[in-house]
Amino acid sequence: MAVILSVSGSPSPTSRTTRLLRHLDERLRLQGHEVIPLEVRTLPAQALLDADFRHPAIVEATAQFERADGVVIGTPVYKAAYSGLLKSLLDLLPQYALTGKTVLPLATGGSTAHVLAIDYALRPVLSSMGASHIVPGWFTLDKDIVVGEDGTPAVALAAAQALEQVTDHFSAALGGRTTVLASTG
Repeated sequence: MAVILSVSGSPSPTSRTTRLLRHLDERLRLQGHEVIPLEVRTLPAQALLDADFRHPAIVEATAQFERADGVVIGTPVYKAAYSGLLKSLLDLLPQYALTGKTVLPLATGGSTAHVLAIDYALRPVLSSMGASHIVPGWFTLDKDIVVGEDGTPAVALAAAQALEQVTDHFSAALGGRTTVLASTG
């Protein structure tokens, strides 16, 4: 199966975006994919701010993009665009770091007013980086992402069902087994 890099562009340690990604990561693992999580906030801030391409953490993040067959990019929406933290990482990657990759863009936000941020802000950047296939992305409202009593991420039923479809479409684009899993709804 495919190697998938699951990137959270949220600066928050209690990020709903990261929770959402970890929720999707599990579904992708169950479909047989190897999923590698990357939280941009854990990279050295100074290396990101200084555009230090040679910093070991940046070199490793770049190598993770190279190894991946597919990339899930998750971001909170701030000021109708993806996060500045995510932008700082994307700026440090090689111009065509997504060449040959299938990409699933995801966004979270507090209002449906930001639903088009994926198509108008993030998709053009991903396309300019050479992504061979950007599958339809998905926007999830913050209120639909919670932490269950056992500490695992939980997503509201309607949002979870939509995300399953988006995730399965991404998996199918990578050659995954999408028919094996029953809907959680």
